[in-house]
Amino acid sequence: MEAVIEREISCERKGEAGVILLDRPRALNALTLGMVRAMRQALDAWEKDPLVTRVVIMGAGEKAFCAGGDIRKLHDLGKAGHLDEARAFWGEEYQLNTRIKRYSKPFIALVDGICMGGGVGVSLHGSHRVAGDRFLFAMPEVGIGFFPDVGATYALPRLPGETGTYLALTGERLGAADALALGIVTHVVPSAAFPAVLDALVAGEPVDAALAAHASVPEPGPLAAERPIIDSCFAAGSVAGVLAKLDEAAAGGAAFAARVAATMRSKSPTSMAIALEQVRRGKTMDFEEAMRTEYRIVCRIAEGHDFYEGVRAVIVDKDQAPKWRPARVEDVTSEAIAAYFAPLGPDELELP
Repeated sequence: MEAVIEREISCERKGEAGVILLDRPRALNALTLGMVRAMRQALDAWEKDPLVTRVVIMGAGEKAFCAGGDIRKLHDLGKAGHLDEARAFWGEEYQLNTRIKRYSKPFIALVDGICMGGGVGVSLHGSHRVAGDRFLFAMPEVGIGFFPDVGATYALPRLPGETGTYLALTGERLGAADALALGIVTHVVPSAAFPAVLDALVAGEPVDAALAAHASVPEPGPLAAERPIIDSCFAAGSVAGVLAKLDEAAAGGAAFAARVAATMRSKSPTSMAIALEQVRRGKTMDFEEAMRTEYRIVCRIAEGHDFYEGVRAVIVDKDQAPKWRPARVEDVTSEAIAAYFAPLGPDELELP
């Protein structure tokens, strides 16, 4: 087992830094349970080690920091009836997200390439998030019948205006400039400077100074111009209400609103309703309550239809033609969505 973990991830002390390298470049550094456990073990050890003054996480290869959890494996476990194994992954992943959020030392994510789903969970909650030239952020879960998890319930409602709701319901992608403007990343640094940044962090230079030495402020990203439409349309109280406002804006000539409405109509109606409820409830939750809530949702999602259908359509058969149940936004009931958020009793997620 150890040899497998070593191929997937390395966690080692270099100078004053504990350095985590997600090392599955062919799989876009998608997370496995072994990787989650290795990170947790390393963080526990480094927190007690006075020689380690900061933690750095990065991804191998040029395509991705981390494209998420190993969704195909989770799909296969659920289809085979091994729900306990799937729940174990999500539970331990959420515990790791919480560990990172509450870590007592600077936690610096050097993010170049794709950062989605589980990759967001091991970067966004750290103290410093650094975007390189290839940075691409998204929480695209509603497109596979899933929901924005790994702490999105806490993080997305705290983004400016209704941008968090927009990201949750559309799965739209952001580049570095928009991510910096929203506070998703704290610094934008050229990819070519990442080795120098890592060297400075390993050498023990003050973290903020090491990052500021290479950081720049890019021109505003494309999202900036669309903020009035986003903040107006995504303030609606239901997914149907959001779509109605987008349709109205599109009828008035807003091409962005038309494109976003079309995007949403391809997503799982149930997933979008869950996501909207998440960001509304999450505004008043602390991080731990948000993670327990996500575990409640994921346990119900794993027993449902849309997740398996979404993964089939996008990842397994790749026909891009999921048949959602229910198929229409109007047919998703508030009672059905409330059931995803109900307590799990003795099966609630335990957090440190």
